[in-house]
Amino acid sequence: MTENHKFQLGTIGALSLSVVSSVSIVICNKALISTLGFTFATTLTSWHLLVTFCSLHVALSMNLFEHKPFDATAVMGFGILNGISIGLLNLSLGFNSVGFYQMTKLAIIPCTVLLETLFFRKKFSRNIQLSLAILLLGVGIATVTDLQLNLLGSVLSLLAVITTCVAQIMTNTIQKKFKVSSTQLLYQSCPYQSITLFIVGPFLDGLLTNLNVFAFKYTPQVLFFIVLSCLISVTVNFSTFLVIGKTSPVTYQVLGHLKTCLVLAFGYGLLHDQFSWRNIMGILIAVVGMVLYSYYCTVESQQQKGSESSAQLPQVKESESDPLIIADKGSEILSESDPKTPAWNLKRDLDA
Repeated sequence: MTENHKFQLGTIGALSLSVVSSVSIVICNKALISTLGFTFATTLTSWHLLVTFCSLHVALSMNLFEHKPFDATAVMGFGILNGISIGLLNLSLGFNSVGFYQMTKLAIIPCTVLLETLFFRKKFSRNIQLSLAILLLGVGIATVTDLQLNLLGSVLSLLAVITTCVAQIMTNTIQKKFKVSSTQLLYQSCPYQSITLFIVGPFLDGLLTNLNVFAFKYTPQVLFFIVLSCLISVTVNFSTFLVIGKTSPVTYQVLGHLKTCLVLAFGYGLLHDQFSWRNIMGILIAVVGMVLYSYYCTVESQQQKGSESSAQLPQVKESESDPLIIADKGSEILSESDPKTPAWNLKRDLDA
C-alpha cells in the first residue's frame, strides 16, 4: 500500500470517527441535559477536557505516542483561546434565540474563509465558494427558525465566531509549523483548556441557568451519563484535532454541518422529534453542497498535483483543496513526522 493510500485511509478514518463520536455525544448529552436536567454545559465541557488529558497521560505512559514539547507560550495561548471560544459559544446560545445561534454557527465558515484569505493568502475557487454557499443555505433552511436579535447576544456571537475561527486555524497551523501530531498538541493544550473552563464554567452556568452546579442532586443515573459523556468526549476531542490537522478548518466546519444534519435525522428517527418538509429539504440541499465541496476539492487537488509535478516542484503546495475524502497527500505533515502516533482519538461544544 502506497503512502498516498495510507494517508487517504487515515483521513477517511478520522472523518468517520469524528462523525460517529460527535453524534453519539450529542445523543448522550441530550439525555443528560433535557431528560435529567443537568444543564451545566460549560462545566461539563471542562470535565470532558480533564478526562481527555488523563486518558492521554495514561496513553503516554504506555508509550502509545511520543511527548514532543514545543513553544510553551503558543500552547498556553492556544489552550486558553480554545477554552474562551467554547465559553462564548455557550453564552451565545444562552443570550440568543436558537435560530440566531444557528446563524452564528453558519457564520464560522465564511469568517474562516475570510481570515485565511487575508492572513494566509489562501485562494478559494468559485466552485468551492459555490458549494459552500449551497451547504450553508441547506443547513440554514433545516435549522434556522426564528431570528430574535439583541445587542448583548449579537456581540457575544461575534466574539464566539472570531475566537472559534482563530482557534481552529491555529489548530491546523501549529501542527504544521511545529511538526507535532494531533495527539501531541491535544495532550499539551488540554490542561489550559480544562483549567480555563473549570474556572469560568460554574459562573457561566449559574448566569445562564440560575442554578448551582455544586448543589445539583447527582443521582446514579446522572452520574452514569456524565461518565459516559466524558468517555465519548475523549474520542470527540481527539478526532477534532485530527481532522483539522489532516484537512483544514473549513473542511472541519463542513463536516460539522454534516453532523448537524445527522443529529436532526437521528432525533426524528430515534427520539421522535418534530420534523417537517422544510427540515428534509434543507438536509438534502446541504448534502448536495457537501458532495460538491468534496468533488471540487478532489478535482482541484489532482489538478494541482499534476501541474506542480510537470513543473518539477519538490512537493505539492498547500491550498484550500482538502475534501471530505482527500485525494492526495499534499503537504500535510501531521502524524507522518511521528510514525509511532496511533490512530487514536472528542464540539468540542455539546451540540456538535
